[in-house]
Order: sequence, then C-alpha cells, then structure tokens
Amino acid sequence: MTRQIRKALIPFGISCAFVAAACSGEGAGTGAPDTNGSATPDADETMLPTAPESQRVDLEPPVFSDPTTVDNPLFPISGLHSALLLGNVEGHPLRIETTLLPDHKVIDLDGEEIETLASQFVAYLDGRIHEVALDWYGQSDDGSVWYFGEDVFNYEDGVVADTDGTWLAGADGPVAMIMPADPQVGDVYRPENIPDSIFEEVTVTSIGLTVNGPRGPVDGAIIGEELHLLEGYYEDKIFAPGYGEFASGVDGSLETLAIAVPTDALSDPVPPELQVLTDGAIAVVDAVEADDWPAAAATLDEMRIAWSTHGEGRQVPENLAIQMDRAMDALAGDALSPAVDARNGIGASNAALDVLQASLDLQLQYRPPVEIDRERFVGWTRQLVVDVGGAEPEPGNIAGDVTTLEWIWDRIADTFDDGGDVETLLDDLRTAADEEDAEAAADAATDLFQLVERIRPQS
Repeated sequence: MTRQIRKALIPFGISCAFVAAACSGEGAGTGAPDTNGSATPDADETMLPTAPESQRVDLEPPVFSDPTTVDNPLFPISGLHSALLLGNVEGHPLRIETTLLPDHKVIDLDGEEIETLASQFVAYLDGRIHEVALDWYGQSDDGSVWYFGEDVFNYEDGVVADTDGTWLAGADGPVAMIMPADPQVGDVYRPENIPDSIFEEVTVTSIGLTVNGPRGPVDGAIIGEELHLLEGYYEDKIFAPGYGEFASGVDGSLETLAIAVPTDALSDPVPPELQVLTDGAIAVVDAVEADDWPAAAATLDEMRIAWSTHGEGRQVPENLAIQMDRAMDALAGDALSPAVDARNGIGASNAALDVLQASLDLQLQYRPPVEIDRERFVGWTRQLVVDVGGAEPEPGNIAGDVTTLEWIWDRIADTFDDGGDVETLLDDLRTAADEEDAEAAADAATDLFQLVERIRPQS
C-alpha cells in the first residue's frame, strides 16, 4: 500500500537491498498493458527492473463469490478488528492505528458490483495526525486477497494538504492482489498497479519464518521484497499469520506491530495496575489544571509503583512496554523532557495524556476494541482542552485534535444511542478550528468533553 508515511521504514533484523545504479533488463516496464488490465509505467534507464511476467501470480482474473470473508492467515482483515503499529520516521515517533469499520463499500469492477471490507488507517507523527486512509479489501474464491483502492488524506497542521495516493479499482486501474492464497518463494504480485501514479511489485523472498510477536513466537511468517518503482527503492515487508502486515521499513526508520486483536486478546480481567495508570493520568491532568502540584506528584508516585508491579509475572508486549516507559519518563521529568518535577504544566498534561494512551493500548488485550476507541475519544477531548487552554494555542494542534476526534468518531458513532449532539459540537469545533478561533474552540471543546463524559457507554 502506498503511504506517504512509509517512504523511510526498515524492520528490525531484516536487511534491504538498495540499488543505487540505474538499470534495465528482462522484466523491465514496457508501457504495454498487462493481462490484469493495467500498464507498467514507461521504463527508462533510471528505473529499477520489474520481475518477469512468468513469475507473476496475479494475472488470472479473480472471482469474488464471498469477498467480505477475508480469512487468509497472512492478511486476515475480516477478523482483525484493531491493530497498533509503532516505530519512527527519521527519528520522529510514529504511531499507526488500523480499525475494521462496520460499513462495507460496494465497488463497480467491470460492471460487477463487489462488496468490500473497509479498514481505517490513521498515522500519527510526533503525536499528531499525519495521514489517514480508507482501504478496501476483498478475498477471491481461491483464497487470495485483493486490494480495491484507498482514499488518502495527508495532513499538515491538522488540515488536509493533499490526497496523493488515492485510487479506485475499476476507475483508475485494476484490482490488485495484496496477498496470494499460498505464497511461495519467487512469487510476484502487484499490490498497487496504477501507471505513472502508484506502482508496487512484491517478490516473495522467504517463507516459513518464525518472528517474535507481541505474545511470543509466531510461526509461518513470510518476507516480501516490495519494489516502489516510481520512487526507485526496495522495501522488505514481513507478513505473519493472525496479523497481516507485521513489520516494514527502509533506510533506518521502521514500523512494527505492537498489538492486534483478537489475535492478542486475553480472557483475563483488566489488571488493576492498568486502571491505576489510567485513573492516575486523568488525575494528573486535573491536578495540573488546579495548580495542585503536590497532588500531581503523589499521583505520579502511585503510577510508578503500578507500572513497576504490572510486569511481575505477566508477559507485556515489548513495544507497548517501551512506549509506556517513555511516557512515564516524560511525566516524571528529566533534563530533556521536564514535566511534573519541573512544574511544566503543558508538558505534564501532555505526558499524562501519553500515559493514558499507552495504558489504553495495553488494555486492548483485555477489552473490546470499541471500548478502547471510546476511551481514546475521551482522551482526545482532554487533549483538545489542554491545547486550547495554553497561553498561546497552536492552531495546527487544535485543528489536528478536531480531525483526530472526527476520525475516531467514525469508528464509534454507531455505539452511542444518540450521538447527534456530539456531531453538532464536532461541527462547531471544525468551524472554530478552520477559522483559527481559539476562544470558540475552547468553549466547544469544554462542552464536548462534558457531554461525552456524561453520555458515553459505561464498560
């Protein structure tokens, strides 16, 4: 999948081959239509070579009798309700949330209407919204998974900067295979195949691997080397059973899967230590707002004990543990990131909300995803109140908070008996953000926070 965010990512423990010299040769693009209805971009001497057509496994036209049952173990999107990937882009913290949406999308493919699954992809960079995509998938009768396109929204300062990467099967190019039914070494397929716009070609390089998952070893993973032809680089990607895309990257930056449900779901109740962290993070924000630093410090001590206790006798997903350690360190305060100890109000509130987010991520193992998304929505209303309450509010942050709330609301709106008032306040917030009216945004943010606290379903 073409992501602006994914142009500089590399997974742990995998070396990617980068080809600096210009080359051409057997299998290079010719500009002629392929048998799947598209054309390889016109080749020139600077382009990397595409694979010989004889290796491709995506040339047979797919048949879709039951496309919304996507149970291919290496891309099980119909059963993968929520996933979180963490990493960095050139040293900047990266967070990606993917969510299976309740509504399907019907796509006209050569006169045939195909019902597809919709998945929401939201990427945050440095804690702020960076990119959103709505992706559409379906599984053919032979068990291979096909990509029907995406609506892409790339953000700058919380507003859409462009929609580069958007495409739709049938209208812009062919439906594209994203995972073969039974991938073998040497298999080649094209997850995106829009000439002169988006072109990716995957060659399976390894199968039957064991990777270290959030809850232990995962057998049966594969590696595919993905050619980004127009950009001129290769990227290795790992796919693992029960998870789908597991890790990817180029040139020292990375994204790796932190947790996915139901694959990583546990039947145990939420550990009490996580509730202490969640309640404590909210209490710190309230204490900072009241300028009660002794109370904030005392709460922090309780949170430190809870986090230290949480890992005893319990396997904590490694990437989530690293995320929580960083958030707690920032909240405790140090020379680089002063917060509670340094009486930095905005810093302390932001760090506390990072702890809240990290705690909710850990609770994803124990609670239904929709409950976590409800709590994330509440957390972002708190973030919005903090951002509009600063001495010099940054319009980009306010606009980004509103955008984030709107996308999370799309995940949870149908779980509220009456969400009309929430949508009205979101509209008011959007107007205030667009007009850079911090005072109006502050009023609407406070109203939204109070409303959601009052009507949100109780777990």
